[in-house]
Amino acid sequence: MSRLRYCTGQEDAGRRLDQFLADQGELSRSRAQALIREGQVLLGGQAADKPAQTLEPGTEIVVEVPQPRQTGILPQDIAIDLLYEDEDIAVVNKPAGMVVHPAAGNEQGTLVNALLFRLSGLSGIGGEMRPGIVHRLDKDTSGVLVIAKNDAAHQDLSSQFKDRTMEKHYRVVVSGAMKEERGLIDAPIGRHKQDRKKMAVVPDGRPSRTEWQVLQPLRGASLLDVHLLTGRTHQIRVHMLSAGHPVLGDVIYAPKLKTPVAVPRLMLHAFSLELTHPSTGQRMRFEAPLPEAFESVVQKLAL
Repeated sequence: MSRLRYCTGQEDAGRRLDQFLADQGELSRSRAQALIREGQVLLGGQAADKPAQTLEPGTEIVVEVPQPRQTGILPQDIAIDLLYEDEDIAVVNKPAGMVVHPAAGNEQGTLVNALLFRLSGLSGIGGEMRPGIVHRLDKDTSGVLVIAKNDAAHQDLSSQFKDRTMEKHYRVVVSGAMKEERGLIDAPIGRHKQDRKKMAVVPDGRPSRTEWQVLQPLRGASLLDVHLLTGRTHQIRVHMLSAGHPVLGDVIYAPKLKTPVAVPRLMLHAFSLELTHPSTGQRMRFEAPLPEAFESVVQKLAL
């Protein structure tokens, strides 16, 4: 049994309990809802009533996470690019097109299937469908992803994500020439009002901040280094779209975007991740080189 502890702040007043727990980064929303219904979530020492229960500031929340059930996910011999591994963590270079964990419609061929085959252990705090998964990358995004091999490492890494002590940089090719060499986009992100499968910049969204810097001007485009200061769903894609510079190859947010050359993939790559090792306290930085298809587009667009 693992135990998670949180305390709500003034900004959490009126928020749903399940959403609050999901936003802490250690549990998915569906996992949080299941634990609430099982009586494993205490608010001020009392079992929570329901997932939609609203919160008050200054409330202590304790979540008892049972030992993971035997997973029904099958290990699969799928090639993965392992950048680093020790007893606590593994770091992989996820390819574009690979789903991180099983879900409806993607029960096999995921990164988790590959990890179960390749690694000796994975944390279970994320629930049986997400062993080892501390954070995610979209299916069409490639790059660096850290994996927890035990629950202690999972909790430590999740805290680093929550506290923004991890530093994440992306390589991104966006449409158009940037007017400045660098900038900061500070705009709240929430669910799109008409299309609930999308995110958007909305007045009542969660605070979201993205730093960017031009690495190379291109023909009708720009190669950027993007530093995430917050970690919202689709943050880079939504922020760059809101700035008038959608990400090339984005079939969700810019499906009709015309480009000077064919773009075979989403031009978004998690290039580097810097973290503190959960056991040694050592600061570590990992990089994933640009994939061949990504590099090819950049070369074709070079001025």
